[in-house]
Amino acid sequence: MLLNLSDIRSKTVPVSDYINSLEEPFREKFLMRRQTCQLNQEAINKLKESAKNYIIIAFSASWCKDCAANIPVLAAISEATGLEVRVFGGLKKDPLAQGQKWRIPPSPPEVSTFNVDKIPVIIIADSTGKEIGRIIENPKQLPTLEQELFEIIKTKQ
Repeated sequence: MLLNLSDIRSKTVPVSDYINSLEEPFREKFLMRRQTCQLNQEAINKLKESAKNYIIIAFSASWCKDCAANIPVLAAISEATGLEVRVFGGLKKDPLAQGQKWRIPPSPPEVSTFNVDKIPVIIIADSTGKEIGRIIENPKQLPTLEQELFEIIKTKQ
């Protein structure tokens, strides 16, 4: 299944806009993480070479600790490489709904389309809209988000 990238772009915001739109105290936490993260320069240099061929789609919530740790790093990666990062934000849990984890709205209906269970979900797609990989919550294989993104992209080139 190919993702409709123009539809996704119309329903999401760039990662920096997402962070800037957050309410306090969440915005301050996200901005502080963005400013203090130390990117792996080798991975960043490698990502720069192929950034124009990929798009990152993330699902996030301001209250989520893993989102606060990783979404600001995605913003720094995007800024350093030119990699397009789009965010579906505002996810809210629905503890009263049977069989449905997210309250829609305010959560975007795409949480169902993309089978979002845990967040952040970071989806890597190529420029045609083909999903080539996912990172759920935190990098699992490599120590940094940028290294794991590059590894996913490298295996699909």
